[in-house]
Order: sequence, then C-alpha cells, then structure tokens
Amino acid sequence: MRKRIIYTEAPKNVSKVLVNEEAIADFLPPPEKLIRNDPKIKITIALNNESVNFFKKHARKNNVKYQTMINEVLDKYVQKYNRAIV
Repeated sequence: MRKRIIYTEAPKNVSKVLVNEEAIADFLPPPEKLIRNDPKIKITIALNNESVNFFKKHARKNNVKYQTMINEVLDKYVQKYNRAIV
C-alpha cells in the first residue's frame, strides 16, 4: 500500500518558523505532478544549474520537457498568491 502524502500551503509566517527551527510541511507537488500542456509565451531566463539539473532529471523520468515542469511550479505559485490577494 502506497503512503499518501498531503501537500499543504506554506505557512504565512515562514520567517518566524525558520527562526524557531520548526519543520515546514511540504506544500509543493512532487515532480510527476508538474506536467501540463497550455499555450506558452517564449522568454529568456537565467536559472542556477542545480535547479535546471533537478528538473531535467525528473523530466527525463516522466518523458516531458523540463521547461513544462518549471512552468507548472510557477503557475502553482501564482495561483496561491492570486487567491491570497483577492
């Protein structure tokens, strides 16, 4: 039986949690949940090697483009904070 992991939203007081060395529940989806195909706008962006290599590795495992996975992370971030602003 697979263990189900529930992803929660990031705490509102992340800096306080970090200062107090409290554990933060994982609020981001796993790499295999970062696969989607929507219309795109081409841009140029500079990212660090560690991040790009991470996404490339998981993209190969899931047979998708790593840019698609990065885009999904950004979309999740936007969705979270658009809800907070409204």
